[in-house]
Amino acid sequence: MPTPTLPSPWTTPGELAAHLPGSAAPWTVLDARFDLADAGAGAQSFAAGHVPGARYVHLDHDLARERGPQDGRHPLPDATTQAAGFAALGVSAGCPVVVMDANNALFAARAWWMLRRLGHPDVRVLAGGFAAWVAAGLPVATGADAPVTAGAPLPGAAPATLAALGALDADATWSAVQSGARLLDARAPERFEGRTEPLDPVAGHIPGARNLPYGSLLQPDATLLPVPELRARLLAALDGAPADTAVLSCGSGVTACALRLAFETAGMAGPRVYVGSWSEWCRQPGRPVATGPA
Repeated sequence: MPTPTLPSPWTTPGELAAHLPGSAAPWTVLDARFDLADAGAGAQSFAAGHVPGARYVHLDHDLARERGPQDGRHPLPDATTQAAGFAALGVSAGCPVVVMDANNALFAARAWWMLRRLGHPDVRVLAGGFAAWVAAGLPVATGADAPVTAGAPLPGAAPATLAALGALDADATWSAVQSGARLLDARAPERFEGRTEPLDPVAGHIPGARNLPYGSLLQPDATLLPVPELRARLLAALDGAPADTAVLSCGSGVTACALRLAFETAGMAGPRVYVGSWSEWCRQPGRPVATGPA
């Protein structure tokens, strides 16, 4: 039976295996495995086994910048810093990039979103992540990253505002909500409702937000729901609001990128990402806080 064709921007382990280093048309592979509870766990997992030729990208060091007292937990670097960092990992505009993590694309989506915002024309996400690669019986390398040749700068190497990168800050998010934009929060219900908060100093959500847990969009194998079902759930969450005016939020701007990936997979016009998300909002004095169900 032929393998089903995946929607853009996904790729399969079999497709990636045909484009490893040494093949006629090699792809650049970035491994973004991470654990919010243990910042070193992703690198350790990578060293224990990874796709041959892959480069490890660390959420805190490569996909975020150092934060100030009123920043979220994973603030976005400026475009010049992003472009230089990806070039140092071997990324070039002329070569397809595959991003992956352990299985559910939660962290891979952050790298995918950043690369697309910088103007890379061909960024794909490995369906099922490294778990799917191993399950397919494909080769596994161990140890540290292999030597890499720096890539060419991406189109978005010039400085750009958050808005130009498809992102919003706290003020722009609040203005959008006040103007009627749908704000979708990807956190688990217990965090959204303020019943618990394991990571940030204040529990609750931005007034006017609606809860759309990323986990509710996943199948048991941690891949996204089939497109028809996925699209139906996203449309229900929007409740008539246009997708391209919606704003996506989460805890620190990471799961919001995964939610953005879900919209892309469903073929729906791209909403914007509040990159600071709840971890930034609740650290800024005077920001209103709501609790309970939306």
